[in-house]
Amino acid sequence: MLLADEILKLKEEKNALILAHYYQRPEVQEIADYVGDSYYLSKIAKDSPNQLIVFCGVKFMAESAKILSPEKTILLPAWDAGCPMADMADSDELIKLKQAHPNAAVVCYINSSTEVKAECDITVTSSNALKILKKIDKSEIIFLPDKNLGSFIAEQLPEKKFILWNGFCITHKKVNPQSILEIKAIKPDAKTLVHPECEKEVRDLADFIGSTGEILDYATKSEIKDFIIVTEQGILHELNKRNPDKNFYIPGKTMTCVNMKKTRLEDIHSSLINMEGSIEIDEEIRVRALKALTNMHEYAC
Repeated sequence: MLLADEILKLKEEKNALILAHYYQRPEVQEIADYVGDSYYLSKIAKDSPNQLIVFCGVKFMAESAKILSPEKTILLPAWDAGCPMADMADSDELIKLKQAHPNAAVVCYINSSTEVKAECDITVTSSNALKILKKIDKSEIIFLPDKNLGSFIAEQLPEKKFILWNGFCITHKKVNPQSILEIKAIKPDAKTLVHPECEKEVRDLADFIGSTGEILDYATKSEIKDFIIVTEQGILHELNKRNPDKNFYIPGKTMTCVNMKKTRLEDIHSSLINMEGSIEIDEEIRVRALKALTNMHEYAC
């Protein structure tokens, strides 16, 4: 029996739900019940009747699912799959920053640890950050950990003062604007779709800036045939599935998140057999972090 078939058999036996982020390996995406971005998958985990969730992503994603669904078993098959950007934010340093700016709203990108979320007023995603921050009535905002998403939002809200944490995505930081221009020189009609985690020099070359899901929707709905996709290249699997008649180009030699690619079918198989990689969170911290996620849901409505 093929490994994928064994995994699907185990999934049925244990009544498990397999979730995979768009940046996962193609074979992982193919065996998942749902593929999407991090918060969408956490919501699926929460709303599903399944009590066993296998989360194929990185640690902060599985933690978000556990924050929302403490009664469920959340397994992270690749236990060492972290997020360098999330690790750049430290809860103790954040407490000091809050003390220096007592009147500021404290906003964290969902790409944050549970401990950081617990110190924040509200969590945002790349797709709802602008909508939410428009509604916040405070004029001063501490935004962490991604300075690039924060600066992208700040450009559109000049009436607010942003205090940006010096964090960034190491994968999106790799993008060289020249590599985009080189593709444009060959494919002048191609639309450039950029994730807001990219630096300003890259965002300035974009025809569209949006989250992973928004990039997928834009490319799928557009009548254009050629696109430069400026985000982690795992998204190409879903883009090609939805748009077999279109062409997608990644700038530079690669845009691979090493951590997102750590999850293999072997890890999922082992996790299901041995119940390995269970996410556990201190209840007091979980409750505080839950408030930030709940506030996001209320503001995003």
